[in-house]
Amino acid sequence: MMVKVGTREFEMDGEQLTELRSSNDILHDKQALRERMEEDGYLLIRGFHDRDKVLEARTSILEKMAQMGKLNRDTQLEEGVMADGSKTIFMGGTNEDLPALLNVLNGEHIMRFFDEFIGEQSLTYHYKWLRAVGKGDFTGAHYDIVYMGRGTQNVYTVWSPLGDVSYEMGGLAICLGSHRFEKLKQSYGSKDADRDGVGHYTDDPLVITEKFGGKWATTEFQAGDVLIFGMFLMHCSLENTTNQYRISVDARYQSASEQVDERWSGKKPKGHHK
Repeated sequence: MMVKVGTREFEMDGEQLTELRSSNDILHDKQALRERMEEDGYLLIRGFHDRDKVLEARTSILEKMAQMGKLNRDTQLEEGVMADGSKTIFMGGTNEDLPALLNVLNGEHIMRFFDEFIGEQSLTYHYKWLRAVGKGDFTGAHYDIVYMGRGTQNVYTVWSPLGDVSYEMGGLAICLGSHRFEKLKQSYGSKDADRDGVGHYTDDPLVITEKFGGKWATTEFQAGDVLIFGMFLMHCSLENTTNQYRISVDARYQSASEQVDERWSGKKPKGHHK
């Protein structure tokens, strides 16, 4: 099977692309999870969120998108089919108008997980990165530290698909071993998106592997799954080749005792600015 990763097309389970490893086998052993994070740079946990709560959040987002005129009115709401002329929608912010989403991302289950995983009280950034990715679009390869590196570097991204995501719909892909690419971390990874005017490192995933090594990995996702990783893991997304929106959200978690990047927290996070 051929899969579109950024600007490239790779064979699944071929030379350039493999399957992500699940960590459900060690889910109840926090020390083993810490060691897996150190080893792999990520944790794929199937069914981490309550699926019904995720689908409830998805419905509320789709209702908002329908009010914006972004969905095809001749199809079922839950299918998320794009209206003619519609494109990718970024809905980043505090999302206080989407309480069902915040119930998933700020709820007791996930906060308790990070309290135990970090080993002390955790917090989540008020800002959430909510996206509905349209046909033909993808996210280029990047480190998250470039966008949120003004506080502690010990921040975890949780990527949650808000609905089932096939290869064709364009889920996340990560470059295995990229959390150990020291030259890349010291160069690109030392940049600040606002200060230095940088963004994605590349739209071509082969640029990473041919220069630094590693191999790309992805999978198909179900509503409730999460992909957790740190600030120095190179990741991108597959291209959405369907006419349905791929809806997903990034949320960030860290120790409450460490410095927070001021751009992403507070009642009205200011986000990126020049």
